[in-house]
Amino acid sequence: MTQLTLDDAQKLVDNWIKTKGVRYFNELTNMTLLVEEVGELARIMARRYGEQSFKEGETDHDPAPEMADILFVLICLANQTGINLTQALLQSIEKKTKRDSERHQGNTKLL
Repeated sequence: MTQLTLDDAQKLVDNWIKTKGVRYFNELTNMTLLVEEVGELARIMARRYGEQSFKEGETDHDPAPEMADILFVLICLANQTGINLTQALLQSIEKKTKRDSERHQGNTKLL
């Protein structure tokens, strides 16, 4: 599969949970797992792109697998709570467009 819509991703994760997993973890467990995965990504980003360095013997890590883990758990939460991520993302972009479409244009910090 080379292209995947958010709707496809939600179905794919749901199918995986139903065929490979036993069941969805409860929402609180998944929320905790999401925070854990974000922390793992933050650690890599701070060391790879920020001012921290990897510890001795530690190798540079690819952030892509952590981003995928975050997406997987986020999709689980969306599926469990009946949220269509395509609709939610479109609504978020519309909100940001109304609120921020000109907000950053004059920000000299961004130039």
